Amino acid sequence: MTNYMNTIIITGGSKGIGKALAEKYATENYKVYSLSRSIVDLQNVTQISVDLSNLQETTKTFTMLFEEILKEEVSSITLINNAGRLGTISTLENIDAEDIAKTMQLNTTTPLVLSSLFIKLSEDIKDKRQIINISSGAAQSPYEGWSIYCTSKAAIDMMTKTIAAEQNDKENGVKCVSMYPGVVDTNMQTHIRNTDKTDFKNLDRFIELKETNQLFTTKFVAETIFKVDIENTLNSGDIVDIRNF
Repeated sequence: MTNYMNTIIITGGSKGIGKALAEKYATENYKVYSLSRSIVDLQNVTQISVDLSNLQETTKTFTMLFEEILKEEVSSITLINNAGRLGTISTLENIDAEDIAKTMQLNTTTPLVLSSLFIKLSEDIKDKRQIINISSGAAQSPYEGWSIYCTSKAAIDMMTKTIAAEQNDKENGVKCVSMYPGVVDTNMQTHIRNTDKTDFKNLDRFIELKETNQLFTTKFVAETIFKVDIENTLNSGDIVDIRNF
């Protein structure tokens, strides 16, 4: 009897939401691959060290990974575009060109490149193929000091809709959705709270969320994303906030 494997690839699986997702899917008997620079203590997860801001390295690594995956009988395959960075928190005129480029590359260009490769390389898989993009409410709300982050996440949402439009009429096209995880207790939040108020006017709100225990845990976020995934009630192109589930 052939063992068909549910397979998932997570970018930025070494910390924060990505790590919690890797742990959750691994406990549900998925074959989990994590792509990130750091290798950390994760059970039953195949970790691949790659600099996701280096497109050449990322493309080569992802293509080689797919060659390995396709040697197995795959019953479903999912890419979670999770890796990202906030970049310098300041008004746009105070952010240097290199930091702008680095944030846009990791948050937007890399997910576009990986999604392109994923669609192409998985075309012979006859079962469920999907892309889950970890976006942010910042895609819809302009935060002063986060111009690059907000822009990059708005681009991710449009990428989600466009991939869905392109794939909808195809036989076994790739399903693509965006999820907003809410405000989560991660290193990114620590970074935000340590910002100078002159660079980030919303600082007090984020400090208050921490002090009043209103931040989601990464475990809660991962469990909710998994639940939404397996319930399969979303349509391709949907952009959802996990707080609504």
